[in-house]
Amino acid sequence: MAKRRRRMFTAAESAEVWDRWQRGEGLKLIGRVFDRSSGAIFQHLKPHGGIRPLPRRRSRRTLSLDDREEISRGLACGLSLRSIASALGRAPSTVSRELRRNGGYRRYRAAAADKRAWDRALRPKLCKLARLEELRQLVAAKLHDNWSPEQIAGWLKHTYPDDEAHQVSHETIYRSLFVQARGVLKKDLQAHLRSGRVIRRSRQASGKSDARDSLADMISIRERPASVEDRAVPGHWEGDLLCGSSNSYIVTLVERHSRYVLLARVPNRDSQSVITALIDQAHRLPDELIKSLTWDRGKEMAQHKRFTLATDAAVYFCDPQSPWQRGSNENTNGLLRQYFPKGTNLSVHSQERLDEVARQLNGRPRKTLGFETPAERFEACVAMTD
Repeated sequence: MAKRRRRMFTAAESAEVWDRWQRGEGLKLIGRVFDRSSGAIFQHLKPHGGIRPLPRRRSRRTLSLDDREEISRGLACGLSLRSIASALGRAPSTVSRELRRNGGYRRYRAAAADKRAWDRALRPKLCKLARLEELRQLVAAKLHDNWSPEQIAGWLKHTYPDDEAHQVSHETIYRSLFVQARGVLKKDLQAHLRSGRVIRRSRQASGKSDARDSLADMISIRERPASVEDRAVPGHWEGDLLCGSSNSYIVTLVERHSRYVLLARVPNRDSQSVITALIDQAHRLPDELIKSLTWDRGKEMAQHKRFTLATDAAVYFCDPQSPWQRGSNENTNGLLRQYFPKGTNLSVHSQERLDEVARQLNGRPRKTLGFETPAERFEACVAMTD
């Protein structure tokens, strides 16, 4: 039985695949358009790590096909190399080198020479991380510590402001991780990225929102003071539950001014357990640094008045299906998935383990803080209260 031949994508089809991927369409949807499996689409994207390759362009300094055809006609007419070079506006050595590479006077063919030159130009150029070993080792060490490429790039610029040899863009780090042809950073470092993906996903791809029920006696986020909105005053927190399998949960808290993170273990999501955990966390803080808490409309906050009574901190509730109103907390929950993947049982983690993870997050530089760490910013707030 003859082996089925694999059908390759044409240039136009490949361009449309990349267009759809950049618009945020999923592998299955793109596959249906081309009557291919999602695996076939994935294999087409994987060599480039999901990052669209730049279109190839000829340098204006190199010989074009028209130039090569002019050389071929000149040879056929018996012209000298200097005459051909003069007509092209090139150095005679350029024409001589072109002939030497492509068969000489008798066997030179313009089309074949042009194709060979185009193929030779495919040689990968070394990126900055490939050229600078010390920089590469520094980036790899920070990736191993679960820093994001953007955090690494920002920290390098902050730490070595006048040393270009110790600076690299986050895009270069991503490309070195995902593009197979580069082979600069080890593939196992991809596992330390928050997403855990093996190819880059489009910014246009979005997740699903989660509707919540209403609670009695809620104070809307729209009544939250302006001093909370601008993040200038410390002591205002955002909170949520991180969900796992077997009805397991972790309470997550983020301070809006410093992005400082607290994590608390809870046996389940009933309001009694969650509010008790929140009160315990609040009592670990100076009174001046627990002024308000913003949460979504989950039923775990049914006893929110008990929290306010115990801490003298107001509780504000987001609008339905509006997770962006707790942006710091949503971002932190995404970071936490690197430590606590979806579908895993969160109840196996002790409070000591949660404190350790919180220390790691609080020790990472944050772009929004000018690449200070949350711990540094929060400690400054604590010092002001002493």
